[in-house]
Amino acid sequence: MTNQQKIQSLRDELNQHNYNYYVLDNASISDYDFDIKLKELEKLEQENPEFFDANSPTQRVGGTVTKNFETVTHKNRMYSLDNSYSKEDLLDWEKRIQKILGTTALEYTCELKYDGASINLTYENGQFIKAVTRGDGFQGDEVTANIRTIKSIPLTLKQDFLIDFEMRGEIILPLDGFTKMNQQRLENGEEAYRNPRNTASGSLKLQDSTEVAKRPLDCLLYQVVSSERKYKTHFESLENARKVSFKVPKTITLAKSIDQVLEFIHYWDLKRHDLPYETDGVVIKVNNLQQQEELGYTSKAPRWAIAYKFKAEQVSTLLNKITYQVGRTGAITPVANLAPVQLAGTTVKRASLHNADQIEKLDIREGDTVFVEKGGEIIPKIIAVDFTKRPENSTPTVYATHCPECNTELIRTEGDAKHYCPNEFGCAPQITGKIQHFISRKAMDIDGLGGETVDLLRKEGLIQNYADLYDLEVEQVVPLERMAEKSAQNMITGIQKSKEIPFEKVLFALGIRFVGETVAKKLVKHFKSIDNLMTADFETLVAVDEIGDRIAQSIIDFSSDLGNIQLINRLKSYGLQLEISKESLANQTNKLEGQVFVVSGVFHQMSRNELKKTIEDNGGKVSSSISKKTNFIIAGDNMGPSKLQKAEALAIAIISEQDFIDKVR
Repeated sequence: MTNQQKIQSLRDELNQHNYNYYVLDNASISDYDFDIKLKELEKLEQENPEFFDANSPTQRVGGTVTKNFETVTHKNRMYSLDNSYSKEDLLDWEKRIQKILGTTALEYTCELKYDGASINLTYENGQFIKAVTRGDGFQGDEVTANIRTIKSIPLTLKQDFLIDFEMRGEIILPLDGFTKMNQQRLENGEEAYRNPRNTASGSLKLQDSTEVAKRPLDCLLYQVVSSERKYKTHFESLENARKVSFKVPKTITLAKSIDQVLEFIHYWDLKRHDLPYETDGVVIKVNNLQQQEELGYTSKAPRWAIAYKFKAEQVSTLLNKITYQVGRTGAITPVANLAPVQLAGTTVKRASLHNADQIEKLDIREGDTVFVEKGGEIIPKIIAVDFTKRPENSTPTVYATHCPECNTELIRTEGDAKHYCPNEFGCAPQITGKIQHFISRKAMDIDGLGGETVDLLRKEGLIQNYADLYDLEVEQVVPLERMAEKSAQNMITGIQKSKEIPFEKVLFALGIRFVGETVAKKLVKHFKSIDNLMTADFETLVAVDEIGDRIAQSIIDFSSDLGNIQLINRLKSYGLQLEISKESLANQTNKLEGQVFVVSGVFHQMSRNELKKTIEDNGGKVSSSISKKTNFIIAGDNMGPSKLQKAEALAIAIISEQDFIDKVR
């Protein structure tokens, strides 16, 4: 046997032992024998460096140091999930998807919702290529070196599965391992970690992968993402993924009805505390992959999946004081400062009180004993007051009348839930908040610049608005606290590079009230430039698809403010992208303006997403369901018969994929 053959034989054997132990929980070799074989492989690899393989079992011990985690754009966006909390929520969801699909014949998968850090794993030709965190769903951080150390993640697949695909999953820290880690930390005189979820998430961004290898991280996989059509259902794809080494939990179950889904939910709501890891709910998915494709996505979540959240844990504690926070838009948020209390694995000291109406509705007062829960087990909120424990000298809460930061009198417009500080350009939290929003990942994504640095730059008088960032020079920044020459240079480089960010993200970054990511995209598509947008009148704005009165008025208020006009003019002079690029415009036409399309079936020349993008690039609109407003249905293979019947009943034109391609040429 040649050295290369010996090396490959040992790699295959050790991979199998890893799979048996970490995935099947069925050790087939002693730890001692495993270590002997691993050392033998390490020696052979050192003696024969020409046979190096990044996916060798020897690479799981770590050793790579990553100083900066590269930001990577996801090939397929990682969406969030819509939440539900009752049978009625699930039935409403079912009705919506039945209406879109035109059928009641649906099958679901039920899966536990794991409480960890989402990860996207890329594989090509049976080999692990890279791992990227969820980030904002559009892009995340590449953490490949750290993920290689997790022994339940296969680096080389046992047999053929798919050629080029992604696996979605959750990096978790099992409760037993978390407990042992904390015991060791306490013995070493170190502070214990607060909860498994945050510890798992933080582990992915450790610079030294050797340290990651020491942590008992695990990975539970729940989604195969591929353009190949090898499997017909989600369940089938996961069953086959399990066969080729992926750790797919066996708790996944098929359900024929919402009642069967609820049976699964009720069972695990009671049994979840017996699991070796944390879970906070159940994810329900339409099982048929073609139906998933038909249903598609909203701007935030897949229509074919929904999360059912288990009832949140509740505790009671003392409300010591009510304070007020100022957001970047000037919105005032009252905050309850609580006596520290343990809730769902974390120490809670503060909770949002939302607005004056909420305080009045619940009659919340300082000195009250209140009931606190985590909304969706993430954000603490006060749900009620224990009136039996209210002090005799208690007095009703009088809501703040002036800004806690700049003392400007607060305003509250009709129909608005919140009070606002109108001192937009003179109130410190608003100034800092606007700049922090501007530099955030979903907006200008400026590397080397964080929230604390923004606050420091403002306090030092170097910036008062986001346009000031582009006047900064390295020499001004270096003298600042905790700022070295290289850090300063990285910041200035990141600021200059942000000039390449496309118009739709720049528009979102400006922080116009009610103009989120989705609205920004619609406005950019319609108006093409910031000048066209800022000179548009109310009627022109509300005529744009999905732009209502509130958004239109907010844009007009922003555009008529002299300070904002000056900021935009400065951003133009610095070279930011405040109009659609010529390259993007070259691919856009008005050929399909005013026409509504429904895309249904399986296609061969273009993917469903490519078809939808082409429709929108040519001025058309994509709808998920057939109605009287639909002009055309682009029909691929296996279009649902109920959709066909509805189209014929409404006399809607049905065209093929080729017909559509000819239409936009």
